Amino acid sequence: MDQEFQRIIEDILAHPQFQELRSVPHHGGDNSLYIHSVDTAWCAYRMARRFHMSPERVRSVTRAALLHDFFGYNWHSEDYRRRKRFYSGLRRITHMHAFIHGAMAARRADRLFGLSQRQRDAITSHMFPLAPVPRNSEAWVLTLADKVVASREVGETVGLHMSRLRRKKRAARRAA
Repeated sequence: MDQEFQRIIEDILAHPQFQELRSVPHHGGDNSLYIHSVDTAWCAYRMARRFHMSPERVRSVTRAALLHDFFGYNWHSEDYRRRKRFYSGLRRITHMHAFIHGAMAARRADRLFGLSQRQRDAITSHMFPLAPVPRNSEAWVLTLADKVVASREVGETVGLHMSRLRRKKRAARRAA
């Protein structure tokens, strides 16, 4: 990763609440929310530069990408499941993590790091089509970068599970 990228994100990476993301699992395997966020920021940074975005927009989308999943709760926890039980029908669906975490991450990131409107919009819409339509270049780059990184992570996790399954089957055949 290059020095410009490091300069753009170093204050966020050093923040204690952002460091907590290291312990939050994400997309299976050994992946954490911290790793996912840094990888997404790196991907968005490279895309923004490749698309010849202005230095200000490169910085904006990189920081938004780093904070896009900074929602501040463990959606796998029993506490989250308990809160979700208060809703039913369509309201329960629209309050699922995939639909709400972008807006929650944007609010939390704005409180701690002070975001521009374009960054808030990008973070809020990064789950398109489950979230609002991206309305600026940063939002589209972030949405694309997140899909690229998440697809790779899920693919690696599926590959890991398939390898383990094949090993189990081979061991069972040898034992039989």
